[in-house]
Amino acid sequence: MHRKQQKKWVILHLAKLALVFANTAVFTLIWYLFYSNVIMLPFYNKGNYIVVALFLVLYICFSKLYGGFSLTVSRISEIIYSQCVAIIMTGFIMYFVTLLLVRHLPNVLPLLLCMGVCIVISTLWTYPANRLSNKVFPPQRTVLIYENADARYSGKVVTGNMYSRFYVVDEVCATCGTEKVFKILEICEAEAVFICGVRSSQRNDIVKFCIENNIIAYIRPTIGDLLVDSAQHLQMCNLPVLRCQRLNQSTWHILGKRLSDILLGLILFLILSPLMCLTAIAIKMYDGGPVLYRQSRLTRDRRQFYVYKFRSMRVDAEKDGVARLAARNDDRITPVGRIIRKVRIDELPQILNILKGEMTFVGPRPERPEIAKQYEQDMPEFALRLQVKAGLTGFAQVYGKYNTSPYDKLQMDLMYIARQGFVTDLKIILATIKILFLPGSTEGIAQGQTMAVLSDENKLTEEAVR
Repeated sequence: MHRKQQKKWVILHLAKLALVFANTAVFTLIWYLFYSNVIMLPFYNKGNYIVVALFLVLYICFSKLYGGFSLTVSRISEIIYSQCVAIIMTGFIMYFVTLLLVRHLPNVLPLLLCMGVCIVISTLWTYPANRLSNKVFPPQRTVLIYENADARYSGKVVTGNMYSRFYVVDEVCATCGTEKVFKILEICEAEAVFICGVRSSQRNDIVKFCIENNIIAYIRPTIGDLLVDSAQHLQMCNLPVLRCQRLNQSTWHILGKRLSDILLGLILFLILSPLMCLTAIAIKMYDGGPVLYRQSRLTRDRRQFYVYKFRSMRVDAEKDGVARLAARNDDRITPVGRIIRKVRIDELPQILNILKGEMTFVGPRPERPEIAKQYEQDMPEFALRLQVKAGLTGFAQVYGKYNTSPYDKLQMDLMYIARQGFVTDLKIILATIKILFLPGSTEGIAQGQTMAVLSDENKLTEEAVR
């Protein structure tokens, strides 16, 4: 069985390599025809090989980062979009590499042609590759194991959206007893289980049974799982020990992150200044109201600060004193606001917050104090995300949506806290580029949903700034 599984993965990897080599061949042809002979100091063969190898490495890295090879977990449309972003990012970097080698602005048309052909090849490759993936890895006979209605719903959402990967043959409530769960797995000849909301002691027994019987176990983690995931591994008296504590960042990490925030912030501010000026003019011309607004938010250790954003709603958006997240088709959003929200331009003034040291580029998104208070009434663990400085982007923004539930966002924020580092931050920053044009990433909550009521004092502090 193990060898058979390995052969399946080999087939899938060969399909991915076919795409990599096809797109690399296109770049190689374009490079030799249009660029290799116009660089200031000719590379000859070895140097040209290095340029081609750089394209190969960049394309593979971006494709893996954006999920362009995720044949077993993504839909065709998602794979095509991911491939397009990976090719564009690779081409963008290769153009600047060519610029450094040529030492003047090279002709961009051949590289655009290369990117266009690669996108066509990737799109055509996706359909047969997806069919091959479905044939090699047919839907798994899956049993959904849950403990309550919310957990059951969560499991059905995942297994339902992964329509070609899970074939749910039965559902069982874990409260019926572990032995009955085992019996159902045997009767159904389950190839996989999806476990949601099951208590850790019972869940551990089910996972052990699955491993012993070659059944794949998919688990929706709890907050406790994510906290343990961030634990430090120790050896005490020749025994393995996990130490869990509040995050204690090293001085070097704090200094390094602050320096990178300042450097990247200054670069982006200079590059994006023309776009920010045009946005400000458009907002001002539409209704004559303030261009920016500031709003009280929470960052590390519950410190409050004012976050800056381009105003995307009417000036009287919260005149009733109720704090709301943006809803689908929210009539408070102006026409200019709809445009700038779609591609996150409204968030750009937060670069000023980053330069001031109130925020960082990567971290949990800052929440309003009144909304955080309401969340914490239902989820006391929500305060755990305040172990680190608030960020412009993060796990929840890259892998979730605007209307992702607070509990799921909390889980993703804790995943980041457990894995944070410069490599993780770089991956999230690059991955953020992928979601800029995805409509689901800015999809609002249900119409009319309110999150908290502002006090008179808070309403006075939500003042617009010109």
